[in-house]
Amino acid sequence: MYKAFIFKIKQISFDENYHPSDKTRLTTNFANLARGASRQENLRNTLRMMNNRFNDLAHWDNPKGDRYSLELEIISVDIDVEGNGETFPTIEILQTSIVDHKNNKRIEGIVGNSFSSYVRDYDFSVLLPEHNYNQAKFSLPENYGELHGKIYQSFINSNTFKDHFNKPPVICLSVSTTKTYHRTANIHPILGVEYQQDAYSLTDEYFGKMGLQVRYFMPPNSVAPLAFYFHGDLLSDYTNLELISTISTMETFQKIYRPEIYNANAAAGQYYQPSLKHQDYSLTRIVYDREERSQLAIKQGKFTEEQFIKRYQNILEQWAASYAV
Repeated sequence: MYKAFIFKIKQISFDENYHPSDKTRLTTNFANLARGASRQENLRNTLRMMNNRFNDLAHWDNPKGDRYSLELEIISVDIDVEGNGETFPTIEILQTSIVDHKNNKRIEGIVGNSFSSYVRDYDFSVLLPEHNYNQAKFSLPENYGELHGKIYQSFINSNTFKDHFNKPPVICLSVSTTKTYHRTANIHPILGVEYQQDAYSLTDEYFGKMGLQVRYFMPPNSVAPLAFYFHGDLLSDYTNLELISTISTMETFQKIYRPEIYNANAAAGQYYQPSLKHQDYSLTRIVYDREERSQLAIKQGKFTEEQFIKRYQNILEQWAASYAV
């Protein structure tokens, strides 16, 4: 029988005064925006974009478009493998909260939204390239994503998660540039028009190992569908305001670091294949270093290999073999 790992949660506000902690994964959207000479202007403009988009979607009983504002907290999850108090940074997600200025109340939003993981960096930026080095045909390593998926599900099912959050996470990411998506007749009042893909992407399959389903929706006044990864029933389990909090948060990040897709000057049509080579798009006035993000993913993946995968290899293998979701 496996011994349950211990998870520890730390929370820090994401606002215009945010400074990344020493243990924050620097590839995360929020950490990248919060560095350099433009850091405070970046953060202020990012939050303004989120609030404007929220009020655009939550337009009922909101004639001036200023009824709501968002508050964000970065949730950092550390894992104690041996139960000796020594931890390794594992997952970072975002918690949204909604401030209703008309009724002077604060409403809990959705946890998840962005998703960052050191083990995911290792899997995608170290393990996968090494496995396919000099190979004629692309393939996946044996049990690819299994450990990461079980660690995530162990956290979601832990008392630590249940003590802090009332609903399972919803993670919202960019659609894949390797797949084609087609518009369906299904339209949700908040999530918008649903798209379906021709086949699951590598990310879809990877998140499937985490126990997450995926659906793709293009919200009203958006130009490209977003990928929503979730447990349960996305359309029934969350309120309109909760869904809007995720859309406005993650669409803003996507406009900043995937402008070719999410800040394009024309909306996705009946059939849509995203491309980062698309030229007809607009830039936000927010500084974002996409190349640095890719380099850091490799660096952090190698760090994970040395300090987590190799260090705890025997324990992790035994735990994964006996862990039952």
